[in-house]
Order: sequence, then structure tokens, then C-alpha cells
Amino acid sequence: MKSLLARLARIVLLAAACGAAQAQPVAGREYVVLDPPRPAAGNPSIEVIEFFYYGCPICYEAQPHIARWLMKSGPGVEFRRVPAVSAEGWEPFARTFYALEATGLLGRLHWPVYDNHHFDGRKLNEEKNLLEWLAANGIDAARFKQALDSPEVKARVDAAQKMLDTYGVRGVPTFVIDGRYATSARLAGGVKEMMSVVEYLVGRARDERAKK
Repeated sequence: MKSLLARLARIVLLAAACGAAQAQPVAGREYVVLDPPRPAAGNPSIEVIEFFYYGCPICYEAQPHIARWLMKSGPGVEFRRVPAVSAEGWEPFARTFYALEATGLLGRLHWPVYDNHHFDGRKLNEEKNLLEWLAANGIDAARFKQALDSPEVKARVDAAQKMLDTYGVRGVPTFVIDGRYATSARLAGGVKEMMSVVEYLVGRARDERAKK
């Protein structure tokens, strides 16, 4: 009886070990290694870039998962958002993102843009709807329009478009970690799984830096 229990215990431990091994993300499956590495922020923090599109329902679904991850990521992570401009129809939302940033409204309205576009069907990728929505939320729409049409915002949209090629981004949401690794909801198998892979890759990048 004791021998049987001992064998069962070994089987359980082996199964747990196999499960842990399978849980670890695998290069070429849940993430890709960027070769050569791309440019990353030159500071002690690990740079994490989220490529997104306000019109993407999966990006919308990912937002609460990203917010929870950011709350526990700590000060050693530098998080950046880059709006994807992979099609002509995507540019209005990229301009909206950078105009929100330029006017200091991004922290307040980043999530509501998603929510009102997808959940409430406001079609905020259309400028008229966007400005009316902003005005209804107490924002100076004329001032925002100036930012939306400014050369600075146009330059940042152009730079964002080039970044898609630099990092080889083919879909959203995609995360690039420290210029070395990339993962996406498609690769990871879902948004929750994607954030687990991001967390793993941040730890891996941190360990690799420590060895240098």
C-alpha cells in the first residue's frame, strides 16, 4: 500500500512538473525573437511597447488586462503605446491618440474612446462624431481640432507608421519587449494569455540584462 501511494505521489509530482514546463511560453509559438534586436529605450527600465488600434475589438478586450498588469509591473517597466497605422482608414484614430496626448487628455479619455466607440457605437473614427463627443464631455473641441490637425501630430503619426515596419508588426494587439521579443493575442492564444507571455518576457529581458 505504501509502495502504491509512493508511486502515485511520484506520478502527481511528474505531472505537475510537466504542466509547469508546458506553461512556459515557447519561442516561435507564443512569441517571436526579433533578430536582429530592434532599438529600445536606453535606460535601466525594460521597454514594453503596445501596438494597438482603437477600432480593434481585441485591443478593446485587452485593456482591463493591460491595466491590471501595469498595476503590478512596478517601476522597472517603461510602457509605451503606439497606434497602428496599417491601413488608410486607421489614420484618424492614430491622430486622435496623439492629439489626446498633446492636449493632456490621454489619461482621462484613452479607455472611454474604446468604450464609446465599441460599446456605445459612437463611430469615433469619424471626426464630426469625435468632436461632438468631446464637447459633450466638457472638452474644448476647437482646441482639440487644432491639435488634431497640427504638424506635430502628423509627424508622430508618420513615425508610428514607420515603427510598424521597424518592428515587423503585422496585427494588433502586438507587444514588443525591450526590442528583443514580440507577442500578440494571436500568438499567445488570447488576451489574458498574451499578458502572461508579456510578463514572462519582461522577466526574461531583465535576467538577460543582469547577465551582461
